Amino acid sequence: MLGRQSPAPNPDTLTPPASIKSVRAGSTLRLTVSFMLVVVVAFLAVESWRTWRDYRAAFASARDSVTNLTRATAQHAEDTIRQMDVLTAALAERVEGDGLQNIDVPRIHSLLVQQSKIMPQLHGLFIYGADGQWIVTDKEVTPETANNADRDYFQYHRTHEDRHVRIGDVVQSRSTHDLIIPVSRRLNNPDGSFAGVLLGTVKVSYFVDYYGDFRIDDKGALVLARRDGTILVRRPFIASVIGKSLAGSEIFKTYLPTSNEGIAQVKAVVDDTERLYGYRALTTYPLVVEAGLSRESIIAPWQQDLLKNGLVLVFLILVLSGFGLVVLQQLRQRIAMEREIREAHQTLRDMALTDSLTGLGNRRRLDNALEDQLRLARRQGCALSLIMLDVDYFKRYNDQYGHAAGDDCLSVVGQTLQQAVKRPGDLAVRYGGEEFTVLLPNTDRAGAIQVGEAILQAIRALKLQHAGHPLGYVTASAGIATRHPVDEQVSAATLLKSADACLYQAKQQGRNRWCAEDTSAPSDP
Repeated sequence: MLGRQSPAPNPDTLTPPASIKSVRAGSTLRLTVSFMLVVVVAFLAVESWRTWRDYRAAFASARDSVTNLTRATAQHAEDTIRQMDVLTAALAERVEGDGLQNIDVPRIHSLLVQQSKIMPQLHGLFIYGADGQWIVTDKEVTPETANNADRDYFQYHRTHEDRHVRIGDVVQSRSTHDLIIPVSRRLNNPDGSFAGVLLGTVKVSYFVDYYGDFRIDDKGALVLARRDGTILVRRPFIASVIGKSLAGSEIFKTYLPTSNEGIAQVKAVVDDTERLYGYRALTTYPLVVEAGLSRESIIAPWQQDLLKNGLVLVFLILVLSGFGLVVLQQLRQRIAMEREIREAHQTLRDMALTDSLTGLGNRRRLDNALEDQLRLARRQGCALSLIMLDVDYFKRYNDQYGHAAGDDCLSVVGQTLQQAVKRPGDLAVRYGGEEFTVLLPNTDRAGAIQVGEAILQAIRALKLQHAGHPLGYVTASAGIATRHPVDEQVSAATLLKSADACLYQAKQQGRNRWCAEDTSAPSDP
């Protein structure tokens, strides 16, 4: 058998079974606890499923709400702009037909006043000449010095031949100082040259009032923006927000490029509120509407219901637990008493088999384990190895540093030995004085040599100062013996004697090394 293999359990060393009463009490306790846990888990599973269902239902309802809000606001915006589009188209055809040079100002003024009264969203209608001067408006008074050539929409139409209606950024009216959305159209001379601008302005307050009629939460939001992200209207209305850009928001960056409408749960760039948004890009005009409900408002009712049901569930669990405690009280007392008795016996047994200085097993434990492992090795036909170690020049160490320091040294060596023994079946013991023994079941000669060398190297690596040692630090020597009990007559005494003889040989040949049976030369450090 090569190397080291994990030893099989030894039935001879198993702990004797507990009493029949203890087994029955423990079984009853486990069954009772298991039943209680099953009931509690069932309660929790049902409540968790119901809670998850309600959570999904809350968001499903919110998705329906934002979808409906988005459709309503999108339709309202499209209808509003379409009316302005139709009106300005009809006016432009009449004005261009008459020619701006021949325009009948009183008649056109009366027409513009009539249209302003019909359309509630209309703030004003204006016709500007090619130089930006006001030609006619629905207002009663036209300022003589008024000129709109500096407006963005005027400059756009002067340099673009596009005849479609254009929706501009929100500006402040020079006549009333209201916030307005300019909806403008280019006017041409008969030869196609620029003749002026026809402007219709929509009141921002018209949208604000319309959005205010919707019942949404305090942290909800309704937004009308241009396709480039510029905000035209927003609820809640904050004047400083109008004109800001949403181009960097998730909806404009991620969602709109792939779909003209949809739903997204994102954090708003304006106020950092997380909302469930419905968004929709108008098909006819370059506008986008967003309707958002705050995540807080969506889950608030669900959280209240969760708290209420959680309290009921906790109450039920407490009642069940109280009942279970009454049932288990006697069983626990009995089992606790039996456990204390067993632990007391085990503590005494461990104390009798443990070295108090190093925490390793003592010689008595080795004697018991060695006999058991010899019987097991015979039955299984496997090898059994034993390593005996001795701390080099330990008497000099005691003489140099004192017995207290010597005890500390042995304690550290014992800990190192315990760390080097990795398999559960291996056993490290303090054999006596500065001698230690490692029992290696199911381990052949090569495996034992490997373990022995690792232990010696670990002790060297400690670099414990030892002035009486030629190397200046603590080392150890080891003797290694391996037997196959199935092939030869082996006793505990002969195995110990062989390992001790190898240890003696290692010390005779210079210490700080190991020697194993049938090896032609001892190991060098």
